[in-house]
Amino acid sequence: MQQGLRKGSVQPIRVELAPGGRGRTTVTAAPGRTPEVGAGVDPAGGAGGDTALAALEDLVREIDRCAAELQDARERAELLLAERRTGRPWLEIVSAEARPLVVERISTVLSGLAGAGSAWRRAQARALQDERVSINRIATLFGVTRQRISALLREQGTA
Repeated sequence: MQQGLRKGSVQPIRVELAPGGRGRTTVTAAPGRTPEVGAGVDPAGGAGGDTALAALEDLVREIDRCAAELQDARERAELLLAERRTGRPWLEIVSAEARPLVVERISTVLSGLAGAGSAWRRAQARALQDERVSINRIATLFGVTRQRISALLREQGTA
């Protein structure tokens, strides 16, 4: 902890806007917390915006949606297990199952997480590059090759 800072005190966080932004903005947040959206950061990616922040917020929302969807799928799967344990044939069980089927819910979750995760990965790589982090360093941070990072950055440029 830095000298002069009391544990639990609110300290200003300086947010530097990208070139072309409107200067510097100071916002406050409790230690260990990030500033709220709209507190000097444009999550939409406008002039000086933080597209990585917006992508991470989208990812968190998708994770929450997927967690709820998986909980519903789990409850449905428990019902299917109970029916099968009574001796009902699989064809009868599956034919009577309401849509979306458990397997369809799982496919939807995987697709949603893949999309949101990819968007977050691309935005984060771009944000790191904007902070002048080398492609080699980003690759090390992500645990992939520099060629993969170059491809991510190219994807974002065309998206």
